Amino acid sequence: MSASTGRTIGIDVGGTKCLGVALDRDGHVVAEDRRPTPRGPGSLPKLIDTLAELADELGPFDEIGVGVPGLVTHEGVLRAAPNLDGVADFDVAGLLGQRVGQRVHVDNDATCAAVSEWLYGAGKGASDMVLVTLGTGIGGGLVMSGKLQRGKHGFAGEYGHIVVDPDGPPCPCGRRGCWERYASGSGLARLAREAAVGRRVNRVLDLAGGDPESVRGEMVMQAAREGDADALRVIDDFGRWVALGLVNLTNALDPEMFVLGGGLAAGSDLYLGPIQYWFKELIYQPDLRPMPEVAFAHWNERAGAVGAALLHSVHDS
Repeated sequence: MSASTGRTIGIDVGGTKCLGVALDRDGHVVAEDRRPTPRGPGSLPKLIDTLAELADELGPFDEIGVGVPGLVTHEGVLRAAPNLDGVADFDVAGLLGQRVGQRVHVDNDATCAAVSEWLYGAGKGASDMVLVTLGTGIGGGLVMSGKLQRGKHGFAGEYGHIVVDPDGPPCPCGRRGCWERYASGSGLARLAREAAVGRRVNRVLDLAGGDPESVRGEMVMQAAREGDADALRVIDDFGRWVALGLVNLTNALDPEMFVLGGGLAAGSDLYLGPIQYWFKELIYQPDLRPMPEVAFAHWNERAGAVGAALLHSVHDS
């Protein structure tokens, strides 16, 4: 039997890159590496090659975990994924396990982010925590009564596809009016583009070179930080949509706290105030109930990889 190394490895598979980290026994990142995510025809076998290369580069290790976007079964099979080509029942755990010669823990990338924030981040010490990732879309993870919740089939946490407006804009999932059409990074950009068409965000439109279709979320953030009143109104509208989803989750789950992660966490100074304001405006009986804490994530882009490295501790509990 080989001696313990005290290291665990986690790899987060994103649409453009695979980020790997090695943790020591205390949860500190002691090594980090990344590779481009293979794309196009024949990319799935190449993805396993990429994951094996990262494991070899970051090893030796005692445990290894992988976070992937999409629907992941309890057995580590990826049923469907929004940003990986040709995925259908792709056995990430089995195929990578054969390459590295040991068990591989696999879960949804946002679920992994929830693990990192719960054990070593903004949600440390919470018994009931909901993580919501605000990126290109919306994902999430759920801890209730001190345990990670994955659902009957492993698919819990797809909050982005809660329908908030059945007559709303089309979603890539095939339905209309999903929460992520309003409260994600792409949702922020869509709200700003609608305002730009009506000439209601002139500074943002200037930053986009005068073309409403070129408006992006980061342009709204830049204009808002300059104090532009129109951009701040878009931020307020965005905060209302974020809060609406958090209110729905609160009514269903009664969490102790929300942790907001993903790419938009970089604008926490702009978003937190409007989100908190609209949360109290929209929640049922705000004066007669404890309000969940709302905090932004600690781990930022490392959240998925760090959580993947910790999956062994929650999968086996």
